[in-house]
Amino acid sequence: MINQTISKETILKTGIIFALLTVAIGAFGAHGLSEILSDNDKLETYKTAVLYQLFHSIAVIVGGLLCDIYNPDKLKIAFVFHVAGILLFSGSLYLLAITNIGLFGAITPIGGVLFIVGWIYLFLSIKSKK
Repeated sequence: MINQTISKETILKTGIIFALLTVAIGAFGAHGLSEILSDNDKLETYKTAVLYQLFHSIAVIVGGLLCDIYNPDKLKIAFVFHVAGILLFSGSLYLLAITNIGLFGAITPIGGVLFIVGWIYLFLSIKSKK
């Protein structure tokens, strides 16, 4: 089902959009949220969210570029895990940094596990050619 609903173009565009959002969110944090992040003592938390979003946006783009060479089914699974990881890991850290509600921090490790699974599928896709 994943193979039929997710195209190479969807993967690439999603990665590019997440990368674009990384720049916008990072700039907004540095300029528009600096007082809130400072008051909450969460600037480093916010920076971690931005950094991991950037890394995994690039991973999504690389996965899309590899679809014509390596196993696209596994690359599409990696894509799903990386996107979910961005939303849960970085998203929960953004919410934690802005609201200072500790409950959001409990979600972060789930996103981290999704990132790891995404990297495993990226690795497995390289092992088996298309």
